Amino acid sequence: MTFFCLMLLLSVTLLLGCADSTSPPRDPAAKVAPTTQPTDPPLARAVFAGGCFWCVEAVFEELDGVTDAVSGYAGGPPELAHYDLVCGGDTGHAEAVMILYDPRKISYEKLLEVHFATHDPTTLNRQGHDIGPQYRSAVFYADEHEKQITQNYIQRLTDAGAFSRPIVTTLEPLKGFYPAEPHHQNYVCQNPRQAYVRGVALPKVDKVREKFPELLRPTPR
Repeated sequence: MTFFCLMLLLSVTLLLGCADSTSPPRDPAAKVAPTTQPTDPPLARAVFAGGCFWCVEAVFEELDGVTDAVSGYAGGPPELAHYDLVCGGDTGHAEAVMILYDPRKISYEKLLEVHFATHDPTTLNRQGHDIGPQYRSAVFYADEHEKQITQNYIQRLTDAGAFSRPIVTTLEPLKGFYPAEPHHQNYVCQNPRQAYVRGVALPKVDKVREKFPELLRPTPR
């Protein structure tokens, strides 16, 4: 038998062996299983101002769906975002709070509802004894959608006569948010016996618990 015939016989044998294999043929259209698990959708954020940020932070930390509330500054340049400077009232900043929330559990409009119910949006550059533009009522919107939702909500409050005086809350584009110094974070929880906390912040916490029981965490902080 010639060399050519031997090679031909070997090739036929290999082909028959493949055809007899017990492994099923691979479907070229079959999808490969993903190697990573699906991740949760990213958290959304809202930035509100309504007087001392200790109070605003404490209010939103009560809500189910809010994963964190961070005290800080918005409305002015980053190089002036320091408490001692902001207290002077001429940096352009407001004491603000960035709220990180799960939109599957709580909506942006619900956050607005809580915000307008737990501070006075009719006093210009003032909340109680805290006076100055750094204590202004403000909503810092991230995009036109948030701006429109806020405008619509304020109009509904106005049409309903929810307040005896005009709402003066400013709508400002969010150009930056700068976290406050560490000792300002979670201040109410850390200092429950401090005089300002007892006289101003805790009554706001009580108000959100009274007005919005359906929005509270299963176990309030």
